[in-house]
Amino acid sequence: MLVDYIDQHRDRLGVEPICTVLKDAGVQIAPSTYYAAKQRPPSARSVRDVQLIDDIQVAHKANLGVYGARKVHAELNREGVRVARCTVERLMRSEGLRGIPREKTRKTTIGDGAETERPEDLVKRKFVATGPNQLWVADLTYVRTHAGWTYVAFVLDVFSRMIVGWQVSTSLRTDLALDALDMGLWNRQRAGHDVTGLVHHSDRGVQYRAIRYTERLAEAEAVASVGSKGDSYDNAMAEALNSLFKAECIRNPVMRPNGGWKNVSDVEIAVAEYVDWFNHRRLHGEIGLVPPAEFETNHWAQITPEHYPQTPVPIGAGSK
Repeated sequence: MLVDYIDQHRDRLGVEPICTVLKDAGVQIAPSTYYAAKQRPPSARSVRDVQLIDDIQVAHKANLGVYGARKVHAELNREGVRVARCTVERLMRSEGLRGIPREKTRKTTIGDGAETERPEDLVKRKFVATGPNQLWVADLTYVRTHAGWTYVAFVLDVFSRMIVGWQVSTSLRTDLALDALDMGLWNRQRAGHDVTGLVHHSDRGVQYRAIRYTERLAEAEAVASVGSKGDSYDNAMAEALNSLFKAECIRNPVMRPNGGWKNVSDVEIAVAEYVDWFNHRRLHGEIGLVPPAEFETNHWAQITPEHYPQTPVPIGAGSK
């Protein structure tokens, strides 16, 4: 540290005067000691740190700059870079790198049009599944643009944390949520998945209780489940996805255009890019620090060949 300090000021003040001032302040370092330190070859740790800093910066940037030390450490180890987590923490701190914090989201589901009777809450805050297409959660969130509010609907598979469907619109009407559901069903069915008996869980927003929405679930032989009024914990996993999306995409300087989001087209492009990263590259702590697509692939690989589905198509193909 003293050598670095002298390096920073030697051109302006000189080595000997700096050492004299440091000595008067009770910090002993002779000019000869400084010059000897400068002539020593760098330590193995210093050389290793330089390489690791480069690897850390690459991993951090490649993942939208949202990873903290835990996920950067996991990413490096997946890439064959063996390093202790404490070392990653130390070097990220020295480089000023950190993860993106999340903020609480706001409710956006509202009523419009004809509704069905509110279904029973089949989940009761137990967001668990033993395989894909057993339990999906759905919710809406909002994005402020220069042209006005834009709304985003997501449908998430609880087992793998895969975003199976999404849609962006300037309207909060039923079509927004219905298009996201249709994307999820289309992708799963095209991939050869059986969604019969799927439980679809949401909040009490009328977009999810609209007749057209419940009819679409019935056509797919899925079962609707709805949480209680005004209690975000009843749909906590979908709310958590909204929070991630706002932090990692909408408020993230890496994703956010210069000057902010201009219109719905800006948001739609960003959501498509974010979902692709989220499903295929983002490491999820709840499923063992692997991406959702990899987690599902590993799951299906354990199933007997006659039950193995076709290769899933990328989420977004065939969307409206």
